[in-house]
Amino acid sequence: MKRGIFISIEGLDGSGKSTQIKLMEDFFKERNFKVLFTREPGGTKIGEKLRDIILDNDHREMAYTTEALLYAASRGQHVKEVILPALKEGKVVLTDRFVDSSIAYQGGGRGLGEERVREINDFATLGLEPDLTIFFDIAPKLTLKRIEAKEIDRLEEEEIGFHTRVYNSYLNLARKNPQRIKIIRAQGDILEINRAIKKILIELIDNIGNK
Repeated sequence: MKRGIFISIEGLDGSGKSTQIKLMEDFFKERNFKVLFTREPGGTKIGEKLRDIILDNDHREMAYTTEALLYAASRGQHVKEVILPALKEGKVVLTDRFVDSSIAYQGGGRGLGEERVREINDFATLGLEPDLTIFFDIAPKLTLKRIEAKEIDRLEEEEIGFHTRVYNSYLNLARKNPQRIKIIRAQGDILEINRAIKKILIELIDNIGNK
């Protein structure tokens, strides 16, 4: 393979991303691809420290604009230090969240607006965009039930209205970007969900191989 593949995985917390990401890693490794898994916010030493600040429940006074800028700052470091070098080495990069999450959470959930959030992230990422984004589609009321048994962070503890706005923003992004963002119905059997994802990944590999 002459180039890397950049895939982002998006969805509400509790949508089942973690389980499927591991299966996606296995899919590529079985086909002899070199795979790098990473996450946002985080992925770097600086990014992990920013993650702690962003998600800390003690920081409830954080302004929405500060939140958006901290996410973008973490992402900028992530792109420079981790993602771009891995893609240059021809690796498959799987990231748990990328720019779409900021558009959904801060643009939609916080009401900052898509264009404003996209602008600061385009600056931070040098305009980098995934080859494929998989959105795990499951209703907020169900994801909140899934996470209620664990210790939740500052964003997860928001009321359902916030999570509903985030969810609707994700759906809007998927409607506007159907070639890049693929919707996976994330409620159901794990293996059935994985089969649907595999079809998408096979098509992606074929398309990139034919370019």
